[in-house]
Amino acid sequence: MKLFYTYFLILCCFSAIAQDKTHTSYVDANYFGGYIGLHNNEILHLIQEHPSGVILSWNKKTFGFEDWEQRFNYPDYGFSLAYQNFNNPVLGNNVSIYAHYNFYFLNRNVMFRIGQGLAHNSNPYDRETNFKNVAFGSTLMSSTYAMINYKKERIFDRFGLQAGVSLIHYSNANVKAPNNGTNTIAFNLGVTYNLDEEVPEYQKTLDKKADRKFTEPIRYNVVFRSGINQSDLIGSGQYPFYIFSGYADKRINRKSALQVGTDVFFSNFLKELIRFRSVAFPNEGLSGDEDFKRVGVFVGHELFVNKTSLLSQIGYYVYYPFEFEGRVYIRAGLKRYFGKKWFGAVTLKSHGFRAEAVEFGIGLRL
Repeated sequence: MKLFYTYFLILCCFSAIAQDKTHTSYVDANYFGGYIGLHNNEILHLIQEHPSGVILSWNKKTFGFEDWEQRFNYPDYGFSLAYQNFNNPVLGNNVSIYAHYNFYFLNRNVMFRIGQGLAHNSNPYDRETNFKNVAFGSTLMSSTYAMINYKKERIFDRFGLQAGVSLIHYSNANVKAPNNGTNTIAFNLGVTYNLDEEVPEYQKTLDKKADRKFTEPIRYNVVFRSGINQSDLIGSGQYPFYIFSGYADKRINRKSALQVGTDVFFSNFLKELIRFRSVAFPNEGLSGDEDFKRVGVFVGHELFVNKTSLLSQIGYYVYYPFEFEGRVYIRAGLKRYFGKKWFGAVTLKSHGFRAEAVEFGIGLRL
């Protein structure tokens, strides 16, 4: 009888867990093949064959038990592992790991995935043994990939199918030269498999009208960012940089805030670049003592997704004593809030398609 009661209690516990289930998960595998886009004439000699590879992913499905899940139409989030063969011995192959989000549209038939992570290249630039690889200057790089799929789950029991297009970007963001990077545009075909038999119902408890009316007073932010980078001159050395930013933001609803502010840049690699150009190109009229500091003003947008947010800013240098890749700059990346005031950020700063630095920052929102 005691054994019966034990089994009964265990059954009740599992039943309670099943009733309280708020997430399910699935895995997918995608094969892709495509071509390298010519975003820079310096990599023209590297575009020879069609790259191919696979992307394996684990995904956690949401059903609206938290407000942010309903706000973004019940997205998935998870991790991806990718392998890409460039079919070119100069470029080698890349293995990458990402964290990603999946967002759904058109009655959940269309999925948009965005992932950010790190990649390992098997054959980076070497002055003696691989001088032709001007795409990848280091073994470790950052990588971003985007995927748009038409998707149908549970076509055959727990198996489903998906197909679409992907964009995979590799770059070390000028941590080490050369850094022309690659953009792979590919077609992908994949299979999905749901790991759970039972699926919770989608919750619809969010007051969308109140969400749209939500506002906050203007908040003030201070951020310190740093990292290391290098100019495009191979062998010119890696140097630390420091960025001090201050900006005001106005939350206009639960999802979005608008920003306006200023940056002060202390980019030490410019010191070396100024000195080099003053000696190597005397006809440019540089003395070598030009100020390496820059000051910019910017406007931006922040998209709040749970405790993580997506940041995008566009700026213009108002103090610009040395010409370097134009006055307009772009910053994009992720923020993660720790409590109500403190946050960390990882962002990419670029001038058009030319990356300048990966920035690691810590900030305070008052």
